[in-house]
Amino acid sequence: MTPERFLELVGATNLIPGPNSTEMAMHCGYIRRGIPGLIAAGLGFILPSVLITGALAWAYMRYGTLPEIAPFLYGVRPAVMGIMAPALLAMSRKAIKSARLAILGILVMGASFLGLGEVEAILGAGAIGLFLFHLDNRGKTGPSEGFSLLLWKGATLGTSLSAMSLFGVFFKIGAVLFGSGLVLMAYLEDELVSKRGWLTMETLVEAVAIGQFTPGPVLSTATFIGFHLLGWKGALAATAGVFLPSFVYAGLMHPLLNAMVGSARWKAFLEAVSIGALAIMAAVVVRMGIYFLEDPGYVFLAILAVLAGIFRPNWGPLLLVAGGAALGRIWLLLSGAY
Repeated sequence: MTPERFLELVGATNLIPGPNSTEMAMHCGYIRRGIPGLIAAGLGFILPSVLITGALAWAYMRYGTLPEIAPFLYGVRPAVMGIMAPALLAMSRKAIKSARLAILGILVMGASFLGLGEVEAILGAGAIGLFLFHLDNRGKTGPSEGFSLLLWKGATLGTSLSAMSLFGVFFKIGAVLFGSGLVLMAYLEDELVSKRGWLTMETLVEAVAIGQFTPGPVLSTATFIGFHLLGWKGALAATAGVFLPSFVYAGLMHPLLNAMVGSARWKAFLEAVSIGALAIMAAVVVRMGIYFLEDPGYVFLAILAVLAGIFRPNWGPLLLVAGGAALGRIWLLLSGAY
């Protein structure tokens, strides 16, 4: 593969839902060996992270509630703020290319606080972006430019917990996930905490931390959550659900990628969708901050984590989470809680 071809694939992968790094591996496999190569490359990229996360989920369920482990988990929760807030700032600098996009992001964030679901918020932002594009280019573009967006919003899913319902929720998320894996936090908070009550915010933050410091795609967080809810059966259902759409998209849309890269409509849609994703991610960060206000220790550790994430970006998620765990233990010792 030439460097030019590789960069074209990178640009095109940003135009379809799903984790970009995982889909890039699939596209590379497709170029070498077609559909079998796509499947082999995708599984090879995903499986190490999923297996490691599954082992950590087992250890968490076995030891996470013991007094010896709990003090360290205390500091892991606010450490996630040090991962998400700086990432949000960095992505915002690249994504907010105009005052109009900034206003769109504020509107989407406000709608999220008013109860609009994450899927509706992101797709609504994309629709507004396309509408504004057509207003700016009336009479300049032909009807054949661009392609229909292959999104599945999913049927209304119930609140009863089962392997099938878990698969359905994660399939829905995987089918509409645009942008960084950190946006996954917003989807999970809406679907699993707010709508269904299957998880607490506390457990969700810990799951995201696990996904951050394990190698491979952040979407392996699904494995942790599935195991937490339904054991190995749930881990398999959630993992298959969240990654399956990427295999489908990569296989179906590979022939369209070159045309999508040159589509002005797709570019306008993607810019608006990126702003929508950042807006709901910002809303989740704010809600996490409000949640942490209940505990002065959380506030102190979250501030330290955010400052470390901003001024020491080379530390990475692993060091932030490990440092948060150690500082959390020290805080509890000094406060006399343990």
